[in-house]
Amino acid sequence: MAEFPTKARVVIIGLGGIVGASVAHHLIERGWDDIVGIDKSGIPTDIGSTAHASDFCYMTSHDFLSCWTSLYSIDFYDKLGHYDRIGGLEVARVGDDARMEEIRRKVSSGKAFGTRARLIDPAEIKEKFPLIEESMVQGGLWDPDAGLVIPRSQTVAGKLVDRGEKSGKLKAFANTPAKSLVIENGRIRGVVTDRGTIHADHVVVCAGLWGRLIAEMAGEDLPVMPVDHPLTFFGPYTEFAGTGKDIGYPLLRDQGNSAYMRDTGDPTTSEGGMIEWGYYEETNPRLCHPRDLLEKDQARLSPSQRDLDMEQILEPLERAIELTPILAELGYDERRSFNGLLQVTADGGPSVGESQTVRGLWYAVAIWVKDGPGFGKLVADWMTDGRTSIDHARIDYSRFYPHQMDEKFVEGRCGEAAQKIYNPAVHPREPYATGRNVKRSPFYEREKELGGYFMELGGWERAHGYAANEHLLEKYGNRVPVRENEWDARHFWRVSNAEHLAMSEDCGIVNLSHFYMFDVEGPDHVELMEWLCAAKIGGDANIGKGIYTHFLDDEGMVRADLTVIRMADRCRVVDGADAGPRDFHYVKRVAEDKGFDVTVTDVSEKFVTIGIWGPNARATLQKVVEDPAGLLPENFPFAAIKPMKIAGKDVTAFRISYVGEQGWELHMRYENGLAVWDALRSTGVMAFGVETYANSRRMEKSLRLQNADLLTEYNLIESDLQRPKVKEADFRGKQKHLEHRARKNQPAMLCTLVMTDNRDSKGVPRYPVGSMPVLDPGTGETLVDELGRRSFTTSVAYGPTIGKNIALAYLPWAWCQEGRKLTVEYFGEAFPVEVAGVGYKPLYDPENLKPRS
Repeated sequence: MAEFPTKARVVIIGLGGIVGASVAHHLIERGWDDIVGIDKSGIPTDIGSTAHASDFCYMTSHDFLSCWTSLYSIDFYDKLGHYDRIGGLEVARVGDDARMEEIRRKVSSGKAFGTRARLIDPAEIKEKFPLIEESMVQGGLWDPDAGLVIPRSQTVAGKLVDRGEKSGKLKAFANTPAKSLVIENGRIRGVVTDRGTIHADHVVVCAGLWGRLIAEMAGEDLPVMPVDHPLTFFGPYTEFAGTGKDIGYPLLRDQGNSAYMRDTGDPTTSEGGMIEWGYYEETNPRLCHPRDLLEKDQARLSPSQRDLDMEQILEPLERAIELTPILAELGYDERRSFNGLLQVTADGGPSVGESQTVRGLWYAVAIWVKDGPGFGKLVADWMTDGRTSIDHARIDYSRFYPHQMDEKFVEGRCGEAAQKIYNPAVHPREPYATGRNVKRSPFYEREKELGGYFMELGGWERAHGYAANEHLLEKYGNRVPVRENEWDARHFWRVSNAEHLAMSEDCGIVNLSHFYMFDVEGPDHVELMEWLCAAKIGGDANIGKGIYTHFLDDEGMVRADLTVIRMADRCRVVDGADAGPRDFHYVKRVAEDKGFDVTVTDVSEKFVTIGIWGPNARATLQKVVEDPAGLLPENFPFAAIKPMKIAGKDVTAFRISYVGEQGWELHMRYENGLAVWDALRSTGVMAFGVETYANSRRMEKSLRLQNADLLTEYNLIESDLQRPKVKEADFRGKQKHLEHRARKNQPAMLCTLVMTDNRDSKGVPRYPVGSMPVLDPGTGETLVDELGRRSFTTSVAYGPTIGKNIALAYLPWAWCQEGRKLTVEYFGEAFPVEVAGVGYKPLYDPENLKPRS
């Protein structure tokens, strides 16, 4: 064994698992050396999840990033000679029509995100998987790229470590747990082990189930939890004796029963001669805090394996036997069966990226075998370039708010996530039941009195509509469709569309207290924001203005979308609740890296915001301000910011709109909010829900949303948000931005689509939610641009003013013509759409008081 080092460029904690080994491999590929990997177990691991993983891979997901990492990973395994592309089935039982609908939705998502899944009938299911009772299934899905990592992902991890060691760029040390972290002045400086301290500039935590314990050493937490996964074995099963195969039949998913099944191949192979049946507990998932994990010498099986109680699986196993009777014919091998611990996350996305508090400390935790190499690639690119080619917002550890790392919050949300690992199908708007009422605006009780229909974002309770406004359906009911399909109507309140129309005829107020705000102040605050922002921030002329702008990355791609309020002594960033924490940490890091003398402070909970918009917004606001004349257009131009008083309280008014109607954002201190709300309501103004603001009205106005329509896969010109001129001052991504502007045309453009006929094959009008592939109506193939980027809807909503479903999607340049006929696919059915606008082009112009057809 090599001499234990005292210095390294990078230390990987948890090298023995598939994630740690993949990170090491990809760092080496990106030119890194002097890497040290340690693991508390053997290398490859004999105690981590990789050691007992089922090792099968499916590409079916409704999330682009997950599909990308899975597709990358199976190609990676394949090139190593360690992947059997045996294929995989997902079935819907007779009578389970909701599961069949979910399968159709998965096939459509596959077309959007690049997988090859297709629908399959019972006869073909039986042909591919003879063990199934054909009469029990109504149909299913066939994923030809699904398969098994062979002989084990554990083997692949060992091979990657061996390669790294032979290259001379990696040193590996088994049975070497991290005892503590060396942190100085907010930076990682090393890792303490029983063998000695390794001083390092970077540390990557790939410790899987133990990741939270390593994070604890840095004074923070990861919102992930291990959960029991019952794994059972039946046999002996000798169908593939003498074949040498690791698996003979395709994989089978019975997700309506929250279960899967596969054979383990030839009895002479390492795992062979059995049928494996796995189950994910829906009603009573057994979570385990990492601090309760046993050590290797204490565990009967392994620290990541717990004894299985037959009561856990009795009912689902009986249902499984109905579908595949062979399970009853074979003997149950109690000795081999166990609960294998795997990780679930509080919001469905892994915890990946740099620590929020310690520079140079990175996490790559809560990642499955099917995604391991893909995440290794992302982490290595991120550490090398400061960016990834695939937008990583939904996995970035910086996305979490402090309250989302409270232990009870983590346990509650992970418990919900555990119930949904396999079943039921999760709706794109599915609300959480736990971790609610963390943050309430000062007018929350008023909204409750109005019968608010609350959803949550960033901890804030947000009303999407109000029962008190349902009388508006008497006036607007003929323009607000009833959503006959339950899925389309789920977590949607029809009154929201009536509020939308009423606001456009008169005006309304909306609670925007969920805005994320942070102040940047200090001697270099203008210089920092000028470097970060594509728009001009500096100059005395900008003091007292709100500046809508973007952060770009080094490739000129869109990283953030926000407003900078330029004050005399600071800049206040007003951001979305979803993107805000990530942007806050990013600004702090850039300031530190470039040596700017600034202080960056989260003030989100000190201030609240009320939006007032509509043709009568000015007249309504004039009734309650001390200086009504100050609101006249000549005194209050667009994008200006001015102080005013309402009900004797100080308010900062910002003339801007995200709904296409004239009006203001009113910013005030939290304690002043209720008085301002009550003063506005005393005029008789309607309160409307955030559904109008965030979805239907902004879509009619063709306004973009960060982390949905604005992604680091696309540049500022493709999203059509570039400034008329490029500012003189240098800013991040400027050179690439100039190169993008110099192109004759962009590879793709964000376009507005309208659905020209939304009736399905049963004649039921549909109102889509989620992403849909955009298809060539002639071939039925998903559109793909010259850079290989696939076209799918990034946002979709029904626009009551124009009476049509509206979607945004990036289309290849050759398809970017107004009036171009295309199709989208929703639950396996094609619907006609038309390109209504190329780039930013509103469908509704309130100044002309009429929609564009």
